[in-house]
Amino acid sequence: MNIDNNKTVSGHPYVRASTPADVEAIVGTMTTAFINDPLWGPAFPNAHCRAKQASSLWRLAVKSSLRYPWMLVTENVEAAALWIPPGGRELSLEEESKFEEFLVSISNRAVAGGIMNIFDKLEEVHPSEPHFYLSLLGTHSDHRGRGFGMGLLKENLTRIDALGAPAYLESSNPANNKRYASLGFAVRDAITMASGHVVTTMWRPEHA
Repeated sequence: MNIDNNKTVSGHPYVRASTPADVEAIVGTMTTAFINDPLWGPAFPNAHCRAKQASSLWRLAVKSSLRYPWMLVTENVEAAALWIPPGGRELSLEEESKFEEFLVSISNRAVAGGIMNIFDKLEEVHPSEPHFYLSLLGTHSDHRGRGFGMGLLKENLTRIDALGAPAYLESSNPANNKRYASLGFAVRDAITMASGHVVTTMWRPEHA
C-alpha cells in the first residue's frame, strides 16, 4: 500500500512514512522514550549501559521493519510508530534465529534471558486473527507532553480504518492505558512478567 505523506496531526507537523535516512533519529526517539519505561527500563538493569544496549535493540527492530511501509513518523521524528501489517513479523526469520545471541552480544546472558522471557510471554497471548500490530510507539523526551505521540497514533488509526482492519498493542506503561482507550482500544489481556510488572494488551476492532 502506498502511504500518503504530509497529513497534519492536530496542528502539529506532518505525518509521513519513514525512510532509511530516518533510522538513527527513530532509534534516538525510541531510546529516550523507553529509557525509564517500567518494563523496558529494568530489562537493561545497568543504568550506565542502558541507553547503549537498548538503542541496539531498537535499531534492530527499526531497520527490520523497513521491509514494510508502515513505520510512520512526524515530520522531524518527534514521534515514531512502528506497525507490523497483517501477516507480517517483527523480525525476519533469519533475525529471529539469531536474536538471543544478538541480545547476548549487546549485554550478557542474564539480560538476554530476561528479554527473551518478555518476548515469549508477549507472544503467548498474541492474537492469531489478522491485524495491524503496534510494535513500538514513542515520543522523544524533548517533545513529550505536546501531543505528538497520540496525534501520530490517531492519524495511523485513520489509515488503518480505511483498510477495515483491527489493531493490537501491548501497553508496558499503565499511564498510557486511558490514552489508548480514548482512541477505541479495549483491554484484552494482562500479562504478569517475571519482575511482577503487568503489561496490558489492547485490541481495537475494525472501524468502517
